[in-house]
Amino acid sequence: MMKKVVIVTSSPRKGGNSETLARRFAEGAEAAGNHVRLIAVRDVKLQFCTGCLWCQSHDKCVLGDGMNDLYADFEQADVLVFATPVYYYSVSGQLKTFLDRLNPLFPRGNRFRDVYLLATAADEDERAMNGAVSDVQGWIDCFDGVRLAGVLRAVGVTDKGEIADTDFPDQAVAMGQGV
Repeated sequence: MMKKVVIVTSSPRKGGNSETLARRFAEGAEAAGNHVRLIAVRDVKLQFCTGCLWCQSHDKCVLGDGMNDLYADFEQADVLVFATPVYYYSVSGQLKTFLDRLNPLFPRGNRFRDVYLLATAADEDERAMNGAVSDVQGWIDCFDGVRLAGVLRAVGVTDKGEIADTDFPDQAVAMGQGV
């Protein structure tokens, strides 16, 4: 059965390591017959959430940036994927702001049930990802029936493109094929 998969890459570097994982996950998901939408946070012209909660009684956010064009895609997706570089043992600020701006999804009848996290870090220890996993799990916990279906912890990659010399991109393809 074809699934709708929305992948968000929050790397500020075009072609960065976490974005490479996002693209490879997309390849795997498409090869398995799924419909994939890839979104780069840096292209959204993202503003910070003001906490006004206007979105809880309207079908969009009061802010006039690119987020309003994305909410329907998220609501109708079966699978969500978040790719992030890990900075100071947490998701990137770009991803955190993006997750905050998904607040209009809270009162909706969303289809998504599975969420994946693709994380990259210079640190060699997989525990360096625990904060990022906790960040995404905290967002997931706000939605009934949604689970963290998989985490790819790509450690030991610092320089842009360095991930190509590892098996992490192949792991992302395999994870995408399994959605």
